[in-house]
Amino acid sequence: MALQSLNSLHAFLPSHVVLGSSSFGRGLVHFRVQRRMASTKMSHHDQQPITRRTANFKPTIWSYDSIQSLSSEFAGKTYAKRVKELKEDVRAMIVKESDPLHQLELIETLQRLGLSYHFDHEIKSILDTIYDKRRSNINMQKQESLCVVALEFGLLRQHGYDISQEIFSRFKDEKGKFGDDCKGILALYEAAYYCVEGESILFDAINFTTEYLKEYVKHSKDDEYLSTLANHALELPLHWRMLRLEARWFIDVYEKHHQDMNPVLLELAKLDFNVVQATHQEDLKHVSTWWRNTGLGEKLNFARDRLIEAFFWTVGAIYEPQFGYCRRILTKFGALITTIDDVYDVYGTLEELELFTDAVESGYTPTLEEYIENAWISISAPVLLVHAYFSITNHTITKEGLEHLEEYPGIIRSSSVILRLADDLGTSSDEMKRGDVPKSIQCYMHETGASEEEAREHIRGLINETWLKMNKDRIGNHHLSNTFVGVAMNAARMAQCMYQFGDGYGVPNKETKLRERRRREWRHPPEQMEEDFDANPVAIP
Repeated sequence: MALQSLNSLHAFLPSHVVLGSSSFGRGLVHFRVQRRMASTKMSHHDQQPITRRTANFKPTIWSYDSIQSLSSEFAGKTYAKRVKELKEDVRAMIVKESDPLHQLELIETLQRLGLSYHFDHEIKSILDTIYDKRRSNINMQKQESLCVVALEFGLLRQHGYDISQEIFSRFKDEKGKFGDDCKGILALYEAAYYCVEGESILFDAINFTTEYLKEYVKHSKDDEYLSTLANHALELPLHWRMLRLEARWFIDVYEKHHQDMNPVLLELAKLDFNVVQATHQEDLKHVSTWWRNTGLGEKLNFARDRLIEAFFWTVGAIYEPQFGYCRRILTKFGALITTIDDVYDVYGTLEELELFTDAVESGYTPTLEEYIENAWISISAPVLLVHAYFSITNHTITKEGLEHLEEYPGIIRSSSVILRLADDLGTSSDEMKRGDVPKSIQCYMHETGASEEEAREHIRGLINETWLKMNKDRIGNHHLSNTFVGVAMNAARMAQCMYQFGDGYGVPNKETKLRERRRREWRHPPEQMEEDFDANPVAIP
């Protein structure tokens, strides 16, 4: 019986996750029970056989033995000395660089190569200096280029500094154009996605730069590196991308196409990527052994066995090697929540689920607003982020921070909404075929009479609007550590990555596996992904 399975499952849950009595437990199953009420017809009181649904989930495409066989020559101390030497060389570059544009481009390159976490202190010192100058004189020198200003703005907003959009006003002419410097316009395009609600200059900048870059990519053959970056940006802005996959992609681009490629940066990027990859492999082997010992993957064959996908998600959320404990905790959490989700969605009968929770409603199609108010909790992102908060080891837990966390601050809510809506865009078609209750797309269709494509476009617009809110929540944050805020924003990025081609979490296929394989070591280069991005510009309200 499902109840027996649930009892067994509960034994594996962390003691601080209280299902049923907590707001998380109630929220998680609110619509889960609702959907089961619509599909369960049998009753124990009828003394009839129980008919259970099946979602026909495919088995995992990752074997335990293959995971445990993972090994890397980059583990241990063999390469540690060389990494340390290269880091000191790069640190000297950062400190000695006096040209503002070159200094900003160096910081941006370090971020895109996945190396900036080694130089947090130096980068913060530079940004503090820039911010102080900007506060004292918003226009600064008139001879500053658009590229310098855009890089400064993007970096400052990214790190939580409150910098005004007005620094771009002098670059905008009466026709709404921002000049004809492609390098600066690309920098402006990326920077403008850190906008918040009401920033009309940045909204105009996105519209202008999008059209400009589309024309540049179509016609220009002068700078292959710049064209590659522009085309990549049009597919998805850097601010919304999963950092680790971006680093893997950019290392190749930097090596092959950058005319002024710095060999020191490239060597460090490759070495560091592989060293960090070796750490991830050890994390994965640990959670794989844990999962096998639980027996849930074999015993509950109606549920999705998606441990590797759950782990991949944590790499997107917090990849730095020192946070292995956080990745391991969140992977276990994700695997358990996936199993619980499938008990509700697929296996359990209504009466069995009533024993597991008291949050029961009849089959009601909510408005989109009602759906989102519940769904941002039921997606379980808030409790995932709470787990992350306590498993991040580099920040001090304070009473003020806990009180702020208890109120579900905007950064958590926004991240959760993006996760829910991105999930709906990728999974709702298949889930509706299985008889699940309406998701955001169907709620909007039911409420307004819109077509499915119109509803999907509306949901994409809501995701864009939610990014604006999360950008605002990022600015001037004083209650939560930068590391935790980064995890919350990365969770949203990972959602868009995971569901970009459909259900990248629940449906194991070549596309999902290749995403992970793209992160392998260079001495065994993987086959290239055949990416099919939607190149339409992202509309900002």
